[in-house]
Amino acid sequence: MKFTTLLSPENIRQGMVYSSKKTMFEAIGRIVEKQVVLDDFSSLQCFSSLFNREKLGCTGLGNGVAMPRAKLPIGDKPIAIFLQLSEPLDYEAIDKRYVDLVFAVLIPENMCSQYVAILEELSQRLTEKNLCKQLRAAQSADEIWQIFEFADQNYGEQIELPIEQD
Repeated sequence: MKFTTLLSPENIRQGMVYSSKKTMFEAIGRIVEKQVVLDDFSSLQCFSSLFNREKLGCTGLGNGVAMPRAKLPIGDKPIAIFLQLSEPLDYEAIDKRYVDLVFAVLIPENMCSQYVAILEELSQRLTEKNLCKQLRAAQSADEIWQIFEFADQNYGEQIELPIEQD
């Protein structure tokens, strides 16, 4: 699955700062709330779903990357949010490394079983060192989108993302 199939440019935030995992989940909830067309859906429901899923086990992938995920009550397609944090966050990841790249995925409840293998594939791709280096160095949401587009275009090929020399 391509990152750009789940993610849209409007759902990318660059240079974010959060004091905790909780405040980050609240921010994700506010972004998602604007996209779910349900009278009784609120950012609090999204936050609760992310928070409750996290209680089952940390969604930190290692290498400073996290992929929180949760269920949406309805919908016909998943929603992804990407956050590049300017200040790494203690995410309680298994490798003890603070997180600065977050790819949150919210999947409609009736589609969850279809996405198990897809989430596993995305989590492997998200921790690729070269991709992470590019995402960390990005200076804008547009640049992050271009990095994901390039990664998707070259997925499966033995080609590395271009790395700028310091």
